[in-house]
Amino acid sequence: MTLQKTSIAIAVSLALGCVGNAHADQASDMQAKLDALQKQVQELQAQMAALRKKQEQAAPAAAAAPAKAPANEVKAGKELVFKVGGGEVQLYGHADVSLDDQTNGMTGFLHNGLPVTGHNGWVPDVSSNLSFFGVRGNRAVSDDLKGVFQFETEISYAATPGASDQATDTTAQKFELGSRNSFVGLQSEEYGAIKLGKTDTPYKTATARLDPFASTPGDYNAIMGNSGGDNRTEFDFRAPHSVWYESPNMSGLHANVLVSPGQNRSTGSGLYAQGEPDCSGGNSTAGLNGNAGQPTSCTDGSFYTLYSADLTYESGPLYATAAYELHRDVNRTGDEVVPDTIGIRDEWGFKLGVQYTFPTKTTVNVLVERLQRDAITDSLDERTHTATWLALTQGLTAFDDLNLGWAHAGRTPGQPVAGVQDKFGNPAPAGSSNNEANLYTIGLKHRFVDKRTTAYLTYSSLVNGYWAHYSLGAGGHGLPTRNYVGDKFIGGCQTGGNCGPPFSGNNAEAVSFGMTYDF
Repeated sequence: MTLQKTSIAIAVSLALGCVGNAHADQASDMQAKLDALQKQVQELQAQMAALRKKQEQAAPAAAAAPAKAPANEVKAGKELVFKVGGGEVQLYGHADVSLDDQTNGMTGFLHNGLPVTGHNGWVPDVSSNLSFFGVRGNRAVSDDLKGVFQFETEISYAATPGASDQATDTTAQKFELGSRNSFVGLQSEEYGAIKLGKTDTPYKTATARLDPFASTPGDYNAIMGNSGGDNRTEFDFRAPHSVWYESPNMSGLHANVLVSPGQNRSTGSGLYAQGEPDCSGGNSTAGLNGNAGQPTSCTDGSFYTLYSADLTYESGPLYATAAYELHRDVNRTGDEVVPDTIGIRDEWGFKLGVQYTFPTKTTVNVLVERLQRDAITDSLDERTHTATWLALTQGLTAFDDLNLGWAHAGRTPGQPVAGVQDKFGNPAPAGSSNNEANLYTIGLKHRFVDKRTTAYLTYSSLVNGYWAHYSLGAGGHGLPTRNYVGDKFIGGCQTGGNCGPPFSGNNAEAVSFGMTYDF
């Protein structure tokens, strides 16, 4: 028994010892695994710290590296703008087409004792007016400097492209690529812009917004900016081969200055500007409508150099502007009967304009203009006069406006001898005479919901004084009501026609219904 008990005790002791040793071995193995895991965690933390340091060191270099140019895409918004090569390019346009009925008011006029010929009453027409298409763009070249460009072309929606009756004494093509405002330049928000190309002069743009009848027969340029009547606006001009500066906005103030060099070696400005298809100012003679070749001379308003400037201020409902323009050495020898009585002299214009919009949705536009020629003979000076413009726009609804306009041209010191005929065929005498004129226009304009499509209806009446000879449509309406009879063309008449020179004292009228579309 004792031996048996002793054997059992020994066996139990050995078993317990084996169990204890097993637990000890497991604890030791667990500790080893924990130590290894901790070492791996420490190594991973070290690797992450090294990666973070490397990224921080690489960040400045990445910021300094130039950004990769984005892919070409259409920019979101209402305008048709494309992102191209880090810059922007925009396509835009304006369509204006109208159905008109116009009269030159010359029914019953006489020449050489006989009634003048041609359709001199009311004649219908469909006009393209000042419709255009353009491309413009910009690209940043530094923090506050952009390279800019634009080319713009008049579009003939209703007429056949080519030389236009808009100015029958010119050879220039209205509908060629780049025929309107086109340029290249540099622009800065802080310092303004410098541009080279062709553009509307500052004198023209300064008061453009004061005319709610722009491009219609009632356009204020039938009188404003028009120094001698007819279908001309010498002081509402797009100047080719020009360089100009546009100032930044300075607390509402803004200024523009433009110079158009004459590009003419003729001492009398009697030749084409070099590189141009026409005389400076477009007033060429004897080249179109039955006469082969180019115009024979530039003796009806061609100038040597043009200087133009404006200063505007805008704040809330108020817009005010002053503008000045000088044409050097203007050739008017084509108006001379006696040599050296009209000659080649400077002409200049100055105007002040104000626009104010009242809370009643009433906008009032007032403009006073003085045009002057440094005349040799005052009694032959038909260029010097004062003109005024008053226009009212009344908002009737959110989409409809009523427009009223009145322009008045004052008398001049004189007029060229035999430059025009009166309604009885008598030639004009020298000296001061009744050559005042008044333009009256009324119109309705409707904007559709998209506000990019409009419809308009206007009636215009141009009442010339006895010796005045202004015409409707001089501001760019598709078909002007010139003061020639229906059978007259520049340089002559149709066979057997009783045509004569320009006539005075007529009352031109026009009714126009048109639509516009902008994109």
